[in-house]
Amino acid sequence: MANKDRQMSTFTDLLKSEIQLFIKDYQGVTTDLLLKSNVFTEVTNKELVQQIQGRRVAAKKLPFLLREGIIYPKNLSLEQASSEATARYKAQELRGKRFADLTCGLGIDAYFLSEPFEEVTLVEEQSELLSIVQHNWEVLGRKATFVNKKAEAFLADTSQRYDVLYLDPARRDTQQQKKFLLEDLSPNILELQPLLLEKADKVITKLSPLIDIHYLLNALNKVARIEVIALRNEVKEVLVIQEPHSTIDEVVIRCVNLESEDPILSFTNRELSASEVIYSSPKSYLYIPNNALLKSGAFNYIAMYFGLEKLDINTHLYTSAELKKPFPGRILEVTPIHHKQIKAKSHYNIIAKNYPLSVAELKKKYHLQEGGTDYLIFTRSVSGMEMLLGKEQK
Repeated sequence: MANKDRQMSTFTDLLKSEIQLFIKDYQGVTTDLLLKSNVFTEVTNKELVQQIQGRRVAAKKLPFLLREGIIYPKNLSLEQASSEATARYKAQELRGKRFADLTCGLGIDAYFLSEPFEEVTLVEEQSELLSIVQHNWEVLGRKATFVNKKAEAFLADTSQRYDVLYLDPARRDTQQQKKFLLEDLSPNILELQPLLLEKADKVITKLSPLIDIHYLLNALNKVARIEVIALRNEVKEVLVIQEPHSTIDEVVIRCVNLESEDPILSFTNRELSASEVIYSSPKSYLYIPNNALLKSGAFNYIAMYFGLEKLDINTHLYTSAELKKPFPGRILEVTPIHHKQIKAKSHYNIIAKNYPLSVAELKKKYHLQEGGTDYLIFTRSVSGMEMLLGKEQK
């Protein structure tokens, strides 16, 4: 109780107008501030830096938190939080009466996902972080029941049934080493499966962008959909949606690249494994799938769905004689180029796929500089090594 009182006192001090103004206006390097004596008697410079850094992260990925009265947690919690864009996307199709986030963290996902629900429960084992979330939700005008427990304990204790249970398990151990297997996460997703599926109509689990899709399909039951979510072509997360009462035995895999014009592509796990492909050397157009699509592993399905040919079994680039649009990724019009035609110190966007040399090694070998509007593509097709000059098709 004393710890909570001390924390509330810190909140009160941080929210004083002169301290809030300092946090908002400070433009300098935060490490410089740590080396100086305390600016204010009520709070330490370390506490100020936490708020300044938090505000800077919020400006980039969580703009809805840029308002007076918001308290920011330690940097790791902010770094691990979903961006506002991905949270809004995940919230689009959710409806119901009861929602619970079993690992709420900073509460970003819960803030957006729970909006249409009547009863919202946020579970978090770190009491300090939960206090910050509770304070911020009050500032934002949102209501919830806040529970300071581990997800496992909450699930074991509750007799309630939920429309949606949401989890974002910790993917680092006590030494901050990254973990990927479901049983190594905290909470242990595999161990919790019976309780999760018993107490919810829909279970949504946010996982690392590095996790293998085939592994998920083999490890989990009652999976209705897997979402591969990228933001501006950087895969941010893999989302698994389980529906315990579903009788459909196919899993839909959906690939989305937010804040881009790329079309969303959906296919089933059967289509993923059954698609056949034709291989070819490069023709007039080269297609580079976005990273969400590549992450899905749908290498053959891409060729079949868009009517393209693949360069090689291990080269995830595609080609056609005629332009095929729209395509979820980049399209380049290409022509072969001989290495003697490459002028030293020229500017190119360099791509190396399934090629012996890296981009850095190619830049050094041919004395090239990155940039410009033209592309140089170094790759391998069924015909052997390829060097191509490309122009992007908008």
